[in-house]
Amino acid sequence: MTSILGISAFYHDSAASLVVNGEIVAAAQEERFTRKKHDFRFPQHAVDYCLSEAGLQPEDLSYVVFYDKPLTKFERLLETYLAYVPSGYRSFRQAMPLWLKQKLHLPRELASGLHDRFRGRFVFTDHHESHAASAFFPSPFAESAILTLDGVGEWSTSCVGTGQGNRIELMEELRFPHSLGLLYSAFTYYTGFRVNSGEYKLMGLAPYGTPVYKDLILEHLLDLKDDGSFRLDMQYFNYCQGLTMTSRRFHQLFGGPPRAPESDVTQREMDLAASVQAVTEDVVLRSARHAHELTGSNNLVLAGGVALNCVANGRLLREGPFENIWIQPAAGDAGGSLGAALFAWHQLLDNPRDRTAENDQATDAVKLDSQKGSLLGPSFSEGQISQTLDRHNAVSTRFETEKELCDRVAELIAEENVIGWFQGRMEFGPRALGNRSILGDPRSEKMQSVMNLKIKFRESFRPFAPIVLREHASRYFQLSEDQESPYMLIVAPVADSIRTPLGSDYDTAFGLDKLKYCRSSLPAVTHVDHSARIQTVDNVRNPLLHQLLTSFHDLTQCPVLINTSFNVRSEPIVCTPEEAYRCFLMTEMDVLVVGRHVLLKSEQPTDASAQARVQHLAQFELD
Repeated sequence: MTSILGISAFYHDSAASLVVNGEIVAAAQEERFTRKKHDFRFPQHAVDYCLSEAGLQPEDLSYVVFYDKPLTKFERLLETYLAYVPSGYRSFRQAMPLWLKQKLHLPRELASGLHDRFRGRFVFTDHHESHAASAFFPSPFAESAILTLDGVGEWSTSCVGTGQGNRIELMEELRFPHSLGLLYSAFTYYTGFRVNSGEYKLMGLAPYGTPVYKDLILEHLLDLKDDGSFRLDMQYFNYCQGLTMTSRRFHQLFGGPPRAPESDVTQREMDLAASVQAVTEDVVLRSARHAHELTGSNNLVLAGGVALNCVANGRLLREGPFENIWIQPAAGDAGGSLGAALFAWHQLLDNPRDRTAENDQATDAVKLDSQKGSLLGPSFSEGQISQTLDRHNAVSTRFETEKELCDRVAELIAEENVIGWFQGRMEFGPRALGNRSILGDPRSEKMQSVMNLKIKFRESFRPFAPIVLREHASRYFQLSEDQESPYMLIVAPVADSIRTPLGSDYDTAFGLDKLKYCRSSLPAVTHVDHSARIQTVDNVRNPLLHQLLTSFHDLTQCPVLINTSFNVRSEPIVCTPEEAYRCFLMTEMDVLVVGRHVLLKSEQPTDASAQARVQHLAQFELD
């Protein structure tokens, strides 16, 4: 038996993944255990979970693989600081203690995290090799083009390559400081959101604006080539030498200082978001076309933080040159832990990719990968769930069969109740894919504002995603019958047939005023530009969720539900039944479903006070 532990740590979104004889056995982010969003520390809890899931001890591991090369990254830092001396001194002084204490001594840190019991070999892969491996090896393709796009690894910020069988090859790269991820993060910072956390807010804000600054960005900030490569004018940025992303010249160009966090979002921020989103989509499309020309493949796989930009992914699917696209669900640094382990198994140890299990379950409509629905985290037994509920004297009804459970929950959703849905193994990656989810009725005109303001306690402009039965997706969204989006990483327009006519005054509405209009028969999941971030659900990857959607469809003739992550703003997605119950009490959620237990808020012996809710929210640092 060959067991390989992959680790990503010390930057953001630490995680661990375990591959045994080529099979992905477990993967989890550290934040889910520590309850600290984007926890960067050594993923001790995630490592312990992965080993426990496989029944292994540290001494049973064959290899431990770290997802990038710290010495090469340190070289890049030193060269960058030297290039900007003396202006980068404050940043240098802040960064060096952690490097000298920890990051330059990773074998020692890794050994300590494994309780000094690991006797195998430590391996360090290149950052973008880890991303590329995470994208290609779990994909359903025997061969494909590879595109990785993120902030920065060691030196690379994006790479184009190819995957064939059990090998990947990176052929071209864009190097630091020229980075699409860092450009997007600069605008995230400038519009008042948190870097490495708020980029998805910027993407969600973009449809409220118009790209009036796009030409300004292309004229002053970057020189974009036909192949998607570009050079940034570093006079406008401060991330090489400073503690902020943008410079005074950037602020002058766009008419003022950055928006203060938590202040009102204005039309300027909406237009800035629309502008950088448009530029990002241009870069992604050009890069993909170049990858197609370079490789000749009809398949494309993506990873890196920019691959989480599902709006760009949607355009790539509709307008790009590739017939098939697969995106790693944990596309950011967390997924690097999985890529590192798979790179070692396939590329370094020269083991073939065995697709037998996936091919046996695949159908014409479902193209199975080896990611297992990205349901790779902890699960909890009926006994553990019952113990939690008993400890709180919770009142629940238990259903004997999954069909009975789903039929009752479908009734509750149709009555416009908001449901906390906790089932099976936790998701790996930033998206809740139906096992740690909050669900609602997408037909309700009030549901978006209710869930944003009373459940999630977050900004009202943020959209919600639909989950839809795979077999009905093309009726409600502009996807072809053979296209699927199992990991909620594709945005597509809603079908013309479900759109509702809008008055002429809609065209003149600005910003958040657009939220007042009903845009389709599924208003709670239709964004202001008539788009939706879609998750298709099949009965192979998640049969219980498929059953729930089927029950709702049988009851209402609607095969779609709202799906958002089971957490409040700035809180990591819940991991345990205890955390699910606490979140249920601390919000205005109506129903909690844990395993086969259904809890109604109105029947519980206690409810959280307003003060308790404030205290609960206060423990999570705003993102």
